[in-house]
Amino acid sequence: MIRGVTGSDGVLLTTARLRLRRFTGDDVPRLVELDGDPEVMRFLTGGRPTPPATVRDEQLPRILDGYDRYPGLGRWAAEDTVDGAFLGWFALDPSDGGTGPELGYRLRRPAWGRGLATEGARALVDHAFTIPDVRRVWAQTMAVNVRSRAVLAKAGLRYVRTFHLDWPDPIAGTEHGEVEYELLRVDHLPPCGPGRR
Repeated sequence: MIRGVTGSDGVLLTTARLRLRRFTGDDVPRLVELDGDPEVMRFLTGGRPTPPATVRDEQLPRILDGYDRYPGLGRWAAEDTVDGAFLGWFALDPSDGGTGPELGYRLRRPAWGRGLATEGARALVDHAFTIPDVRRVWAQTMAVNVRSRAVLAKAGLRYVRTFHLDWPDPIAGTEHGEVEYELLRVDHLPPCGPGRR
């Protein structure tokens, strides 16, 4: 993995199969398509798409603003290193209260089942701990989202708890709760360290 401060080309890091770069205004159609897939949104909105205006006027401006406010953190467009195809995104979102960045990812269906979520998540976790103030990386998902939970475990995060939230418009599976995972700096194994492949 190549690491470092975001280069002039907007690339944060590159793995064997992924290039994570800053989003730009040209990415609106890609994000709309991603959030328009009912299977991609199944555990987020019950399959309902994000309105294009929300992506354009709220989500993307917030993503772009974050790059300068939180250096090294934020949401990064994931591209295939071979053909440059947009695969989705990975994130280390700053969290309120200084609890450490929240790991997240959302991939297009053609990228599923290829180990890309684990590859990108591991790379971002490793990157997070190069930032001196980061002491913890955490993530949350629905308890019934077993594929996402497996990715978090493979990325080195450990199950912390199951909890229940009161959603105004609950989706299928909400009754089983949400789960939280975390990895502390003191428990982080550096890339190629013992037990890492």
